[in-house]
Amino acid sequence: MSTILKDVKKTFGNFQALKGIDLTIGDGEFVAIVGPSGCGKTTLLRLIAGFEEPTAGQIYMHDELIASATTCVAPEKRNLGMVFQAFALWPHMKVKEQVAFPLKYHRFAEASLKENKAKRVEEMLMLVGLQDFAERMPGDLSGGQKQRVAIARALAPSPALLLMDEPLSSLDAKLRIELRNEIQTIHRKTNTSIVYVTHDQSEALAMADKIVVMNNGTIEQVGTPKEIYFTPRTEFVARFIGKANVLKGRWHENYFYPLEKEDVKWQVPNVTDSMKMQSICPIRPEQLSLSKSGNGLSGVVRNVLFQGRETHFTVDIGTALIDIVESIDASFQVGDQVIVHPKEQKSKLM
Repeated sequence: MSTILKDVKKTFGNFQALKGIDLTIGDGEFVAIVGPSGCGKTTLLRLIAGFEEPTAGQIYMHDELIASATTCVAPEKRNLGMVFQAFALWPHMKVKEQVAFPLKYHRFAEASLKENKAKRVEEMLMLVGLQDFAERMPGDLSGGQKQRVAIARALAPSPALLLMDEPLSSLDAKLRIELRNEIQTIHRKTNTSIVYVTHDQSEALAMADKIVVMNNGTIEQVGTPKEIYFTPRTEFVARFIGKANVLKGRWHENYFYPLEKEDVKWQVPNVTDSMKMQSICPIRPEQLSLSKSGNGLSGVVRNVLFQGRETHFTVDIGTALIDIVESIDASFQVGDQVIVHPKEQKSKLM
């Protein structure tokens, strides 16, 4: 069954943190909520969890009203689990005791799970790859192992909804990628509905079935990772997800004239009508290329970043700085005069 939010608003004093949120979290769906700090994503998660009450609107789980301006079901009476940024493990409990704890007290845990508690704990530890760490104390674990324990503990009572609040942000880059893969695997195996809050757009793109992009207390866009990345509906989404260059210019039919230059005409796919009406064009760094000559936007290379598989360039076109991703074979240097154009037109421009 789904979790549904209808016109949910939340105010703290004179500050409106959420300005009318409508969202459906489907059964078995992995939903990532992304946005900059202060956009309202953690407030939204706390409302779903029951740690905060909405100022207006309604939240339903399994067709039951669990939160409104006058009704708020306590967190322990909602069929959900939580994984926090801080691991929140009890320092005096062994790993197996951490995972067993919600089987004793989670009111929605099925009787069969409680009766076969040891078997369930073993299953959960195997799921997160910690079957050999059951007797360990939290102090004997690495950061990644602690977060695996927290995930196993949250999943042990088989909640209908798992809420994850920036669970990987305190880990190093290598561990984040490893646990990213682990969480995806766990989701496929358990089919538990997940709401995953993060400020890291790459995590959202890599893991989620559906991405919710928030800004200033509102939802800017909801869609699949590919929809969000390739067809952003607003300038904010274009800049935040994938960090697109947003150029001003003029649209005529399906062609974009950057900076309204009549002699430069680009065909850029997947641009929404709302963008065209604003006379802007989002174009991602990997969609652009550089050459020494041709018909495009002239500029000067201001920065070069070698990234192993690719090279990132920053080019000053006079009115803006444009980011471009090229292959490692690109040999442009800081100070070079270059021409910027879409990759698909490169063969015509060289």
